[in-house]
Formats: sequence, C-alpha cells, structure tokens
Amino acid sequence: MRRLTTPLVRCALVLGLLTAPVACEKPERDKVTIMVPWSGTEFKAFYAVVKDFERDHDVDVEPQVTRALTQQLDAAVAADAEPDLAVLPSVGAIAEYREEGALRKLDVDTDAYAQPFRGLGMNGGDVYAVPVKADVKSLVWYDARVTPRPPGNWTALRSRSDTWCLGLESGPTSGWPGADWIADILLADEGVGPYTAWASGDTRWDKEPVKEAWTTWGDIVAGARKDAATFNFRAAAEKMTRRQCSLSHGALSAMAFEPAQVKDEGYTYVPSSREVLQVSADFVGKFTGNESADEFIEYLASARAQQAWVNEPGFALSADNEVTEYDNATQGRIAALFRSPGHTLCFSAADAMDPDVSAAFYRAVLNFTNGRRLLPLLAALDRVQEQFGYARPPSSPPPGPLCSHPDRP
Repeated sequence: MRRLTTPLVRCALVLGLLTAPVACEKPERDKVTIMVPWSGTEFKAFYAVVKDFERDHDVDVEPQVTRALTQQLDAAVAADAEPDLAVLPSVGAIAEYREEGALRKLDVDTDAYAQPFRGLGMNGGDVYAVPVKADVKSLVWYDARVTPRPPGNWTALRSRSDTWCLGLESGPTSGWPGADWIADILLADEGVGPYTAWASGDTRWDKEPVKEAWTTWGDIVAGARKDAATFNFRAAAEKMTRRQCSLSHGALSAMAFEPAQVKDEGYTYVPSSREVLQVSADFVGKFTGNESADEFIEYLASARAQQAWVNEPGFALSADNEVTEYDNATQGRIAALFRSPGHTLCFSAADAMDPDVSAAFYRAVLNFTNGRRLLPLLAALDRVQEQFGYARPPSSPPPGPLCSHPDRP
C-alpha cells in the first residue's frame, strides 16, 4: 500500500469516504506559451512538431500567433507579461533582449549546428537563443522549362532583360524582400569585409559601396517596381507559375511553389554568388522561469524534431549538421549549402542591425520602389543610424560572428 499515493488513487480514497458525488480529474498538465510569427503552411509544419512533443511529454504547448511579433513581444516584455518562449526575428533582437536582461540562458547543446548559426545565439559561451528554422536567401529562381539558366552573378544579371517577380508587402515588415536583395548584391559584389562593416554601422549609407548596391538593385527591378510596394511577396512568386515573370530572388520558403514543382526540378535555382551566401534563421529564446519551456526548446533544437520539421510542408531547412534526410531533393541540396566549405555564410544585414535601423531600412525600400529619390533616402538612413547606432556596451558583444565558413568553429 506504500504506492497508493498517486493523484488518481488519492481521489478514489476520497470518493470512498464521501457520500456526495465527486468527479475525479486527471492532474492538470504543465503549459508552455510560445509567440510565433508563422501562419499558413509554415505554422502547420511547426504545429506538427508541437503535437509530436506533446505526445511524449506531460506538457501542453500554446502557440501565440502574431504577424506583428516584434511589437507584441516588446509590449509583453515591457508589461512583465512575456510568453515563456518566443521566436526572435533578428540577431539584433537577440542582442537587445539579452542586454535588457529579458532573455534567459539556455542549457541546450548547439555544437551540431553549422556556423554562423551556432554562434549567433551565444555570448561568452552561454547559449541565449537556438536556431530552429533556417533559410538560404542568395538564390535566383527560374522555370527551367521556359527560361535559360541565369548567370550566377549580379553584374551579368543586371545586363539581362529578364522580367523579375517583385513583391514587397509583408504586413508590419513590408520591404524586407528588397532589403535582403540589396544586401545580397553588396555581399556578392564587395565581399565579407565591406558587408560586415555596413551591417555593423561602420559604413555610411549614402556612400559607396552601399549606394551602388541600391543603384544596382534599382536597375535590375526597374521594370517590376510598379505597385511592388503593396504587392505581397508570395503573390509575386506565384506570377512565375503563371509565366508572368521569369526570375525571382529569395529563399525557397518565400516562393509560392508546390513541393512537386521543385521536386522534379521544374522550378529550380542558381546561387547568386559562387563564394558568399546570405542566410537567416528563426531563433527561439526563453523569457520566463518555466522549466517545462526548457523541455520544449531542447526538443525543438534536437535532431529528431528538426528532421521531422524539414519533411513537413513549408520548405523548412535545418542548420543542424546531423539533419541530412530531405524528402524533397531540391530542398536537401539547398540545406547542404550550410555544410559546404565552398561558401562563406553571412547572416542578413538587416537582421544584424538595431531593430529600429532595420525598420527604417524596410521603409526606405518601399519609398525607393515608389519613386522617391535615392540620395535623400540614404541620407535619412544615416541620420537614423546616428540616432540609434549599432554600438553595444563592452559587457554586451554581438551574439556571434556575422559571417563564417560552415566548417570552421
């Protein structure tokens, strides 16, 4: 009888002693809240991973879905009403929340992750954020059945007369597709040094090479700028499937392709550079002391969860070097770029910037697309940079290297 101490047994003993009817209920499960920006297919893929976790753990996960994640998370932190976990939209956000003391250290092993993904969530050896979903942004997409293979450099692409698919609308973060594109051009044309100097705030916006990257982008998309500022980025990619445009730039997850359309290589890609690639990730950080949140974030970072996630719809990629089995061969080849020693990987410049600076960057992209003169826009970005800056106190270095070779620690 020493083992008659479980909640159900105690409830049965109480029922035997009472004459009034009493209902026995199972003990309430622990709960974990997580704020995420995903919707549609991306959310369904994530939720499939959630359900797998819940089946093996005595924990319920409650996603809080919002398109305005940055604004809502800022408000929640300010009101001491943080979710247990949240997707961090940028490297700059990781640094900001860590400096504020809002982010908590994690006991998660990230050694299996490729650089720069592993280091960007760390500070002084401590892990503050885990990359759970990754992307390669330096890709030029085309329909191989109707469009000749495009060249893999922006100088040659600038001289071609292809029609580009261009959409910049994305809710509160509208403009980011153009910001990524401009960053991609600067990275490919100028290399890692000038790119990291710009992303770190050591280069003026209205001087070379930043101004030239904007000019190059403007020339490339000149024929597609009309109404692009209010045209959704996924809808723009759909135009390729209707053969209304021939080339598109960005990550596979941003394209409006069906899995079968890329599986048979009908829609395929070339990297926009042979040496450097712009990458990104959705990180998850912890904001409360909920111990069950530690269980869930450790699961999300595991090879098991990552392997399941990449084979759900939505074209997720994993930066975990142990995750190599992709049902979709095209998706798997893109993920293999994370492990390729032939490329240096650099995080998106806008993701590394102070969130206020990156928001101004996005607005400038929209204004430029709508016909505003470039130099005044760049001068305004210099003023924003001077106001908010990029400098961090000595106690708060950047969360890891912005660029790295995959095979280097």
